[in-house]
Amino acid sequence: MPDWDLGQLRALAAAADLGTFDAAARALHVTPSAVSQRIKALEQTAGAVLLRRDRPVRPTAAGEPLVRLARQLDALTADATRHLTGEAGVPRVTLAVNGDSLTTWVLPALAPLADRIALQLVREDQDRSADLLRDGSVMGAVTSQAVPVQGCTVEPLGVMRYRPLATPAFAARWFGDAWRTDGVRPGALAVAPVVVFDADDHLQDRWLRRRRVDPARPPRHLVPASADFATAVRLGLGWGMLPGLQAADDEAAGRLVRLTDDVVDVPLHWQQWSLRTAALDAVADALRTAAVHALPPAG
Repeated sequence: MPDWDLGQLRALAAAADLGTFDAAARALHVTPSAVSQRIKALEQTAGAVLLRRDRPVRPTAAGEPLVRLARQLDALTADATRHLTGEAGVPRVTLAVNGDSLTTWVLPALAPLADRIALQLVREDQDRSADLLRDGSVMGAVTSQAVPVQGCTVEPLGVMRYRPLATPAFAARWFGDAWRTDGVRPGALAVAPVVVFDADDHLQDRWLRRRRVDPARPPRHLVPASADFATAVRLGLGWGMLPGLQAADDEAAGRLVRLTDDVVDVPLHWQQWSLRTAALDAVADALRTAAVHALPPAG
């Protein structure tokens, strides 16, 4: 097993994060030549090229696990230093969270930790956040991926439950005055505008296929922000799949109505580094507790 050098690993991570050897050198308070020498020495130890020398530099497939290792060791080193010296430095925890969870239940769950943990939140689709865990960019993620990323643990949180909603005026215009009794007809859904989050948002497509409607047919409004997406539906730009946590008040007040009673459930899981720190454990506990109250259980 190779004896990894922490200084060399830090040089690799700094170059990968900042994009150039010059920027990495400034961050590490050394010369660019020293950064280059450390990375070359690490490549000799690894027996592989670890960085693509482009602008910006990027880790190779062989380099990604070592970048992740560098970030994990830095977190563990900082955690051990705080415990041994009693220093009052604030630990940093980086998380990937999908926009709907961030808007509804994650921020309230993390708020009590704000005075003792520096949180760096990356908004990422629940289907893609595993990539950030894999390369070490984040320490934990609320994700739809049930299979743990290498070097991580996983546990179920519950499901985010989505319902097809629209304003009463939109429903009446596109589905007829009697849509509540006659139901939403496929022909009307094929022409009624729909709001989608971005090109990777397939929730509306899944629901349309259940109704035997080709998802490519309706006109689409792309609104790539969770709060703005809900606002677009409230303003009548189109219908959209909204989580119950976000739309309950609008439904109760009659500002939004359900097009049907069927739902689309997205299972959510918590994945985190297997290498644990006190700060990461505190974040995991907060999310785990909040999910019990906020999310319906899977199945």
